[in-house]
Amino acid sequence: MPLNTFVSIPESNLDECLQAWLREDVGRGDWTTAGLGALVQQPGEAIWISRASGVVAGLPFASRLFQQLDPDLDFQPLVSDGDCCAKDTAIAKMRGNLAALLTGERVALNLVMRLSGIATATRQYVEQLAPGPTQFVDTRKTTPGLRQFEKYASRVGGAINHRLGLDDAVMIKDNHIAAAGGLRQAVAHIRPAIPYPMTVEVETSSLEQVEEALSCPVDIIMLDNMAPDVMAAAVVRIREQRPEIKIEASGNVTLETLGPIAATGVDFISSSAPVTRAPWLDISMQIV
Repeated sequence: MPLNTFVSIPESNLDECLQAWLREDVGRGDWTTAGLGALVQQPGEAIWISRASGVVAGLPFASRLFQQLDPDLDFQPLVSDGDCCAKDTAIAKMRGNLAALLTGERVALNLVMRLSGIATATRQYVEQLAPGPTQFVDTRKTTPGLRQFEKYASRVGGAINHRLGLDDAVMIKDNHIAAAGGLRQAVAHIRPAIPYPMTVEVETSSLEQVEEALSCPVDIIMLDNMAPDVMAAAVVRIREQRPEIKIEASGNVTLETLGPIAATGVDFISSSAPVTRAPWLDISMQIV
């Protein structure tokens, strides 16, 4: 499959990750598969079946992983990443060396099940906001080493990616404000030190902090863990004083609270829930 399907992950980085995960699983050798000897040193076919309904994500990665074990292996997706599949849907078929299919099975399935679970949960949040103007955004609460993949799954599910890392944008949170001795002090020190056109976002938890942020050169104001009525008042104040500023809401966001939060008029709602709380999508492989 073409690697431009997931342009945010450089090919060299992808292969490095896949090879490391295979080394972790194979260790000193796949004794079970190796023990079958010549029986598995021949072409074979397998099919992947989704055992639950959900949004599929990560099939291009699975294809690339199997090719680390058998460069000639033919991996054919039967659906596209982002498709919502019903239970018992065949989502991919592959043909290649049987030993490669058996050795790569668990790592490939684990990755796709994890990413599909994130995409499925994300899609629920995105659809809950439709067709309104408020957009759903992911966060940096990701599994170390898996961030690019989990961010990819989030995007497949329909979310907008927030910053990938600390070097993407400035986000001044409560601990930065405490360390600097105040919100104004933090912005005053950081703004001159960053390159153009990097954005500055500041976290606020009260109307008083919102007023303080409005007096500073910031691009985005986050309303963190505010009650809906307080959030609505903050949105009105920001729109009146600085309509160019984007407004993000965050903190204890659930499917149940999405509607009331969006009704306040914020531009974005961010949540880590689709990544941190998503169950895996059950997928199995069957040798044909």
